[in-house]
Amino acid sequence: MKVLYCHPLEQQKERDAIAFVDMQLNDDVRLYGLRLLRQADGTYFVYAPQAGHRRTASFSRPMAEEITRLAVEAYEAASNER
Repeated sequence: MKVLYCHPLEQQKERDAIAFVDMQLNDDVRLYGLRLLRQADGTYFVYAPQAGHRRTASFSRPMAEEITRLAVEAYEAASNER
């Protein structure tokens, strides 16, 4: 699993996306436009893109934690480059 691209955003208010992340889960699956959110308490969450009002994917807890960890690392690295 690896991050292909991370695009930090200007945070507008609590619970806004702080970055969009593209990830390769394995040799067969890539996900584009994952939203990285930072909560008021400092915790992070990654959400799959949506089609209308429905998310296009969901993740097991261990996979969600790993995706989030990698997304936060990529966000911090990209933010330091700015």
